[in-house]
Amino acid sequence: MADRTVSGAGAAQTALDAVQRYPHEAIAVARQVLAGAPDSGARSTAERAIGLALRELNDLPGALRHLRRAVRAADDPRLRALARMSLGYVLANAGRTTAALRAVTLALPLLTGADAGRARMQRGVVLHYRGRFDEAVRDYGVAVEVAQREGDLLLEARARNNRGLIDAHRGSGRGPDDDLHRAATAFSLLGLDLAAADARWNSGIATGQRGDVAGALRCFATVDAEYRRLAVPRPALLLDRFELLLSVPLIDEAVEVAATAVTELRRRGMASDLAEALLARARAALLAGDLPTATEAAAAAGSRFRRQGRRTWATFARHVELRAGYAQGVRSPALLAAMVRTAGQLDATGWPGPALTTRIEAARLATALGRTDRAAGLLAVAADSRRRGTAPRRAQGWYALALRRRLDGDESGAARALRRGLAVLDGHRASLGATELRAHSGAYGHELAAEGLDIAVRRGAPTRVLAWAERWRANALRMRPVSPPQDPDLATALTELRMVSAALEDALLTGHPVQALRRSQARLEQRIRELARGVDGGGELLRPPDVPALAPALGNAVLLELVAHGDRLRAVLVRDGRASLHDLGPLAEAVRVARRHRFGLRRLVTTGDSADARAGVAHTAAALDGQLFDPVRRRLGDRPLVIVPIGELHAVPWAGLPTCAGRAVTVAPSATAWLRAAGRVGPVGPPVLVAGPRLSAAEAEVRQLGTVLPGARPLTGAAATADAVTSALNGAGLAHIAAHGRFRADNPLFSTLELADGPLTAYELERLTSPPGCVVLSACDSGRAGVRPGDEVMGFTAVLLALGTRSLVATVLPVPADLTTALMLDLHRRMRGGAGPAVALAEAQRAFDDGGGTGAAHATAAAFVCFGAG
Repeated sequence: MADRTVSGAGAAQTALDAVQRYPHEAIAVARQVLAGAPDSGARSTAERAIGLALRELNDLPGALRHLRRAVRAADDPRLRALARMSLGYVLANAGRTTAALRAVTLALPLLTGADAGRARMQRGVVLHYRGRFDEAVRDYGVAVEVAQREGDLLLEARARNNRGLIDAHRGSGRGPDDDLHRAATAFSLLGLDLAAADARWNSGIATGQRGDVAGALRCFATVDAEYRRLAVPRPALLLDRFELLLSVPLIDEAVEVAATAVTELRRRGMASDLAEALLARARAALLAGDLPTATEAAAAAGSRFRRQGRRTWATFARHVELRAGYAQGVRSPALLAAMVRTAGQLDATGWPGPALTTRIEAARLATALGRTDRAAGLLAVAADSRRRGTAPRRAQGWYALALRRRLDGDESGAARALRRGLAVLDGHRASLGATELRAHSGAYGHELAAEGLDIAVRRGAPTRVLAWAERWRANALRMRPVSPPQDPDLATALTELRMVSAALEDALLTGHPVQALRRSQARLEQRIRELARGVDGGGELLRPPDVPALAPALGNAVLLELVAHGDRLRAVLVRDGRASLHDLGPLAEAVRVARRHRFGLRRLVTTGDSADARAGVAHTAAALDGQLFDPVRRRLGDRPLVIVPIGELHAVPWAGLPTCAGRAVTVAPSATAWLRAAGRVGPVGPPVLVAGPRLSAAEAEVRQLGTVLPGARPLTGAAATADAVTSALNGAGLAHIAAHGRFRADNPLFSTLELADGPLTAYELERLTSPPGCVVLSACDSGRAGVRPGDEVMGFTAVLLALGTRSLVATVLPVPADLTTALMLDLHRRMRGGAGPAVALAEAQRAFDDGGGTGAAHATAAAFVCFGAG
């Protein structure tokens, strides 16, 4: 019996030691111990091992059940205290922080040495959950001191990891020698791979809090792969990914991650993390404009936090709830008082970012209520943030200063503050290497640019309106492109995605099951996003041009830059070195008519021609044309036109409008991007002609183009693979691609052109080192783009222009293959004869539309747009 007892105690301790390294095996060993009728001490240790292993595997109800058994089984006071200590830890995870604090506090007096250090660390964890961060840091510090005195490396690593996590959320991590790095190193020395992965994940949090988004994304991608290798789920870590997504901000993806976290954490009974996930859902919904969801989720999160005794977190939830009320139009003294009170509470409990946002919105509310003195006081406090913190927070501080100066009537001083804030954001954007991250980061400049634009419009200063529009518009294209590294993992993932996507397409066509293929496609897309986002930033920031800089490049052409100002659509027109400002009417009306016009043209192509359909298209074209061009018609004359549209009008088929028909029209994301493209000299390599599969007219189109473009390199049939096409595109003077296209609104960089071995994505075009000087894409919707805040465009257009392509001719609508070929042949003949792409396209469209005589011919001609320099 004595031998079996010793063996049982040893095996139970072995199971306990294996919890973080091998949780599944720890459970198996502990259950063997329990099956052997051990004494009370071994039984308590075994139950404790099972409980802590289940915690690692996120089964909190099971963990609590076994840890309570561990407390009841122990006769020895020390073992009972150790079991209570572990029970307190898991109770905190379950959101029962009052019970958790009581359990750990009961355990403390019965423990000495390293055991006492572990108990202090566990109490720190409970205090950490309750938002009592300073007290938690003190307990973690005591635990580190005890661990060093006792020579307990594991305890030291755990305490450092927890203390480092608080520093990470406060943005005060210190780099390679900080607690998190030392904890990860110690865990690795001890062979605790899972704990080491957790510490490295926390380092990713710290990296993101310091503003290094690309570094944090690389860290998360690496550690996520480690979690998969270890086969240990970590659903609570979705919340850390959410924070990073929101910092860019990638709002749509953050909404999705928050929803997944709520589902997973609710299913696993992880009440503490579930409350945080509900708060995440509320924050994402607020930014996405889903105000009812934001209000409901914030209230639910706040209720849970209060039940859990987490008043700090409850204050954060209240902040979101109040902001949602303000966004829904509530303007009351009661809301103002609540916002001011909540901002103070957030500051006092270590949430400076939310406090700043709440204080600024409270000031705007106070202004609306006529309490300008109160608003000025709030803005003065908020303006202090311009001196410290992350770039978005400093920019908000400059915004607060600008609002304060406008209250004082100092509009020149306000404009200076706004420019300082946008300069801070320019530096932040330059640190983001990936096109996707740069595009989404435009959300931060919206309020500053809108305020500056308002000042300029009210002054009636067209040159200043142009300057403010350009400071915020298409900023990703103001950066010199950052070439992605030739990452073999990214190349492999892109190849795998092409294979899976091709298999998925075949399965859909043949009626075979597609669920597994869709899951593989989603997994690979997520992997590609993570790898592509990890590119380090850098590169030169181009200054927006002024009117004198634009004039020589424009020559006889007219630039028309559209600007959204509140609910009005305005335009800055630049002609012969002079600028003028024009009111084009209600913004909503222009957007509504533009959508109806697109719908009508699409119907002519996809559902057949009819007199009614043609009349409807003519009516909407006349209405949109009148709103956009009547106020400026006298100044346009018959000159070439460069149009910089707002985001909602990027997909307008301009050649379908009477004023633009037959006129050389170039569309650019910004005046800065246009001027940069106009100054480029493209490569002079031979033309490349590509025909994709499953498009009967494509090969014929390429054969006929070969007679127009002697010396061109054709890629057709099985030879038109993604690798062959991208290789041929490098250094080509001209490229023409006739292939099926698919636009992805959810992530435009996954928009595709179908080639012989599967789809070519916009991500892959980013890997070109010498893009063609001119590209013609005759695929459906190949010119469409996703538009992000700041009128940032994402898709083939943005990628090619950013890389250095001078001009791009592409479609913003579906087009029929038979009609498209004739139009493309005429276009290339005219370019071959010396006409620039915009002039050649306009002449070809006019001849084709006049000669076609059908609604489908008109829609086909209108679908093509010249982007870039023209």
